Amino acid sequence: MKTLSELVKSRVPQMQAWRRDLHHYAESGWLEFRTATRVAEALHRLGYQLQLGREVIAAEARMGLPSAELLAQQEARAREQGALPQWLPYFSGGFCGVVATLETGRPGPVMGFRVDMDALDQHESQDADHLPAREGFASCNPGMMHACGHDGHTTIGLALADVLMAMKAQLSGTIKLIFQPAEEGVRGARAMVAAGVLDDVDLFTAIHLGTGVPAGEIVCGSDSFLATTKLDVTFTGTGAHAGGNPEAGRNALLAAAQATLGLHSLPQHSGGVARVNVGVLQAGTGRNVVPDCALMKVETRGVSNRVNDDIYQQALRVIEGAAAMYGVTHAVQLMGGARSCTPSPAWVAFIHQQADALGLFQSVVDTRRQAAGSEDATYMMERVQQRGGQASYVIFGCDLAAGHHNAKFDFDEAIMATAVQTLATLALNQAQFGGAQ
Repeated sequence: MKTLSELVKSRVPQMQAWRRDLHHYAESGWLEFRTATRVAEALHRLGYQLQLGREVIAAEARMGLPSAELLAQQEARAREQGALPQWLPYFSGGFCGVVATLETGRPGPVMGFRVDMDALDQHESQDADHLPAREGFASCNPGMMHACGHDGHTTIGLALADVLMAMKAQLSGTIKLIFQPAEEGVRGARAMVAAGVLDDVDLFTAIHLGTGVPAGEIVCGSDSFLATTKLDVTFTGTGAHAGGNPEAGRNALLAAAQATLGLHSLPQHSGGVARVNVGVLQAGTGRNVVPDCALMKVETRGVSNRVNDDIYQQALRVIEGAAAMYGVTHAVQLMGGARSCTPSPAWVAFIHQQADALGLFQSVVDTRRQAAGSEDATYMMERVQQRGGQASYVIFGCDLAAGHHNAKFDFDEAIMATAVQTLATLALNQAQFGGAQ
């Protein structure tokens, strides 16, 4: 029987092929139609029990969903680009989630592994010094690019599924592999949590590669994520001739501008770090028209859920006050969100122990303070912990060609095999874990 290391090594060519195919056909959040069908087919061939689409995505909990027109357009394009027709109906309408379950038939905990599948709304570099462009697997979809490594994450999930099935006789308990859509913009995890996907999970691990962690290092329990809320605000006023009768108008642009200034005065909180940002402000139709419409794209962040929730509520009051000041109406649409969540110390310690024993890493650390971003796997971690389970977020450091969300982002593909071997080791040795479950 092959060792775990031998099994992983034998799958390296397939991992590269999967990753480069996914990279070439990059699909943004809630539009991962081709990706999801390919994932479903691979898992089905391996013999996993599958839950798809609406079974794992609660429709009412989705955030930042594209328009029905865009969903239909992208589904049609995915079909043209090789989405598998036997699976596509499950994901129609933007329900692009996949959960694969392996029942070993032996007692033990339910282990959940989460990987994300979506690309960014970004054009990829076509320069000759960009390896995906040079080797012919750069994104063929304008305005969509895997600039954060999610193509690598999906590949890690598929290869992990392959290796674990090959070693099924050595496993116990249940394995759940969660392939999540729409992580960018922190939009997708909440809908999977609402569908109950995490309700039976005892031991949960989400992953990421890169993120500024140096090559050769593994972070066993990243805890630097800020809670966040993303919202779109529309102000609706009354148009009027700016020269002839401006008093008849109700100026939506001024309401939005007033709200912007008010929001940027907010980030102060005794509970810790807080953030507010207005990233987009669009308004008006012409220089001689009192603007009757305005759109703001806003985010709040906080070091804890309480801080973020407080700042968010203050932001809503500022927005409401600005609308009232200028006599316009306003509407707020929730576009995304994530929680702050501390990894479970016992599970982090176990991951550390197992990673250290592998001898694959130059440095094994429990946590690493990084730039303050957000991640919606925190919704999943929170649910598992609320139900008495253990959860962590693992980062595999690797060399990057450019930073995340950069048009020349690329990563050293060797990290995928390292990640698969590490995660498979957790599954194989979970019986050694002595933490509360």
